[in-house]
Amino acid sequence: MNQLKVNQQETILSLWKRGWSARRIARELGLNRETVGKYIPRDEAKPATPTPGSEPEKTLCNERAAGDAKAKPATLTPGTDARVGAKPATPATGIITDTPAKANAADDLATEPFAEAMAAARANVSLCERWKPVIVAGLDQGLSAKRIHQDLVCDHGFAGSYQSVKRFVHKLEQAAPVPFRRMDFAPGEQMQVDFGLGAWIVEPDGRRRRPHIFRAVLCCSRAGYSEATADQKTETFLRCLENAYRHFGGVPVTTAPDNLKAAVLHADWYDPELNPKLAAFAAHYGTVILPTQPRVPRHKGRVERGVDFVQHALKGRSFPSLGAANTFLAEWEKNVADTRIHGTTRRHVGEHFLAVEKPALQPLPANIFPSFTEGKRRVHLDGHVEFDKAYYSVPPEYTSREVWVRGESRLIRIFSLKMASITVHPRVEPGRTHTDDAHIHPLKRRLADRGTVYLLERCQDLGANTGAWALAMCQHRGIEGIRVLQGLLALGRKTPAEKIERAAAKALQRAGWRLGDVKQALAEPANVVQVDFLETHPLIRDMQIYQIPSP
Repeated sequence: MNQLKVNQQETILSLWKRGWSARRIARELGLNRETVGKYIPRDEAKPATPTPGSEPEKTLCNERAAGDAKAKPATLTPGTDARVGAKPATPATGIITDTPAKANAADDLATEPFAEAMAAARANVSLCERWKPVIVAGLDQGLSAKRIHQDLVCDHGFAGSYQSVKRFVHKLEQAAPVPFRRMDFAPGEQMQVDFGLGAWIVEPDGRRRRPHIFRAVLCCSRAGYSEATADQKTETFLRCLENAYRHFGGVPVTTAPDNLKAAVLHADWYDPELNPKLAAFAAHYGTVILPTQPRVPRHKGRVERGVDFVQHALKGRSFPSLGAANTFLAEWEKNVADTRIHGTTRRHVGEHFLAVEKPALQPLPANIFPSFTEGKRRVHLDGHVEFDKAYYSVPPEYTSREVWVRGESRLIRIFSLKMASITVHPRVEPGRTHTDDAHIHPLKRRLADRGTVYLLERCQDLGANTGAWALAMCQHRGIEGIRVLQGLLALGRKTPAEKIERAAAKALQRAGWRLGDVKQALAEPANVVQVDFLETHPLIRDMQIYQIPSP
């Protein structure tokens, strides 16, 4: 539903309280009478004016005719309808009335606050516009909107409300922004970096592609470094930073990139989440990465202008390869960019860099940053992570969780997402698995994993006969005897040692090399006398006696 503006509503209420009729307000403000009626309080609505000839009129006329001294004739306002019975409002001084002297109404209107309100409502402007110098002066003195409104009412007869002054002050504050603070940097304090589009690469076969231009600028001297790249991946970004440090011959205290995905995983002005590889790179070179505030390019204004500077030099050019583009950029930096007099510092860029900024840079490390690949991985249910098609174990508490895996030339390093070291593995071939014994859960450890020697030692602890039978059994059965050893140890955990010893002795004497032979011996009564069958005895004749001599 369409509504009148607040200043028009206030004008209607003010005129109504001064005794103006809805018809007159609508006529003077150029509004529909029904629209005006919507903004007049219903509890203050005037009673209907009786028509001529109604009962109140007759009564009043009779009273006059009778000469009733108590009957007070109605006082009609000049210019109003000559109706009897309704008490007309007494017009305020200066308000326009329908009198023969209406020609002088414009002079009265100019001297009244409500005439000012009516004119402001017609023009659809704020009531405070006329008093703008007064309001601005109050704001300069530190006065509040409430105090300014009070002064306007008391000193200038202001007819508007406090809310109108408050809105006007708010608009004035928005229209006068606070100036930006100029950012100055000490020598070697910061290097700003950014990417832009480079010149076209036109290959011999006619294919065209447009590379990216990496630009780095030292904030104090404005010395720069430019490089054409095919992409903006993390490894490419790190190598560009490294080349810039090597070009300058030192490392700045801070490096300020924007929030590109190769550098920042989660953009946050207060606590950004850096790419772990970039964080390791910064630790290697001893610099601090300070990403700029998202969508605030003025935080790296020096490199923003630096990118424009490079793109202006590349405008209208094309190159057959990235190498040719980088050769041109190196010559341009040396012969053009470093030889100019900078418009802000008013100094020779190359000389300023050599004399002031280069001595303030931190020394380069002995080695370049090692090349590696890394990424986020989820631990499988078997307690291993996959990296470069090989599998590496982690402690059991990391099962089904995400970890950060870094693959170097010979080692695989596994970290938590907070970059706390978890474990290190030697790199294995694709399809192979490397498992650390310490990463096997105690409930998942098998006796067979400890080897045959360990199992035989455990059997020897049960007794001499048990150990002798276990050793003889392994010699007869080979690899399959490992499971028999596990069964013998399980049997020893629920059977007294002396019974196991007697059963093992019987099985050894009978040359029974199955676990069932030991269990059968355990089932026999303990008092059964074992009969040893001898091959020779005095009562037993020699078999040769019964042999028939050959003819």
